[in-house]
This record gives sequence, structure tokens and C-alpha cells, in this order.
Amino acid sequence: MKLYNYFRSSAAYRVRIALNLKGLVWEHVGVHLVKGEQRSADYLSINPAGLIPALIDDSAVLTQSLAIIEYLDEKYPETLPLLPVSIETRAQVRAASLALACDVHPLGNVRVLKYLTSELGLSEAQKEAWLKHWIGLGLAAFEASLAQSASHGVFCFGDAPTMADCVLVPQVFSARRFNVDMTAYPRIVSVDAHCNSLAAFQSAHPTKQPDFQA
Repeated sequence: MKLYNYFRSSAAYRVRIALNLKGLVWEHVGVHLVKGEQRSADYLSINPAGLIPALIDDSAVLTQSLAIIEYLDEKYPETLPLLPVSIETRAQVRAASLALACDVHPLGNVRVLKYLTSELGLSEAQKEAWLKHWIGLGLAAFEASLAQSASHGVFCFGDAPTMADCVLVPQVFSARRFNVDMTAYPRIVSVDAHCNSLAAFQSAHPTKQPDFQA
């Protein structure tokens, strides 16, 4: 099993967590986003969108992080399930994961940030303010959803990690990287801290990857 991967990619980070939680053995294949390696002919033959991550498992070539996580959960059901058995809670986990992965995360992508500065001419300070605004809105909504959920526990949903936790932890890492003040999100901070006490999350951290650069 090979994961085409970049240490700071939130989407790749969430798949690394899922692979580790499932106890699967996988090989890191580095694709340097800042250097543009995702646009190489070799990589585009794997993922025509030129996005990270991509997973190769036997003959399967998979893209899109949440689809990959669901694939891993369905193909390897004998290990820790990342989607609950309850239909209602399963839908809630998907909704929470999509809220961060689709509504918040893309705004911090390399190609979006490059467009803000190179095409729209925003300064670094303006770019950071833009990011803080949109990340803050997303985290505030997620915090409120945790407060309203009857299933909220030490993890996003109950007392075992789910796909939602795989998505939340990289988003918190990204928010802190962009200097977002996390004091308004105590439930998120608590879940993030609990997740990061576990080896599966620790070894998936960007600083633990072979291609990490400070």
C-alpha cells in the first residue's frame, strides 16, 4: 500500500491518521506541493487532478481523502471502525467530516493561497486575515455542533475515534499554523489534545514524516 503524500497536506494528514488507526502498513511516497511535483506527468497519471493524497492498494488507485478513509474502513472492517454502526451517528460523522474537509480546509490550500498573493495582490497580512476569518467561521460552527451533539465524548463522537477526528486534528494543526486563536473553541481543543495523546495521531503528525521541513 502506497500513500502519495506531503507532510503539510491536511488531506494527506487525515489519511495517515486513518491508516495508523486501522493498523495498516503503508509506504510514504513524497510529492512536494511547493515545488510543484503534483503537476508532474508521473503524478498526473495517478491523479489527473494533481491533488494530494492518492492511495494505491493492490490494483486500486484512490483519490480524495474522505473516500479513501471510507474505502479503508470498508475493506479492513476487522480493525477499529472509523464510521459508527448507527445510521444516524454515521451520517453525523460524515457531515462533520465534510464540514471541515469541504467548507474550511480548501481555503488554506497552497494553490488558493498562491492565487490570493500572486493574482489578487494581497499582502501577507491580508492573506492571514482572510484565512483567520474563514477558518474561524468553520471552527465556530464545528464547536457549536459538538456542543449540541448527544454523541460528543472525549472524541468528536463518543469514546472512540472516527473519521471526524481524522479530519479535525489536521484542521486544528493548520489553524494554529496560521495563528488562529483557539481559546473560543474549548471542545475542539480538548478533542485535539486527547487525539494527540494517541500513537496513531502522533506518528501521523507532519513533523514525523520523512519529507518534513521546518
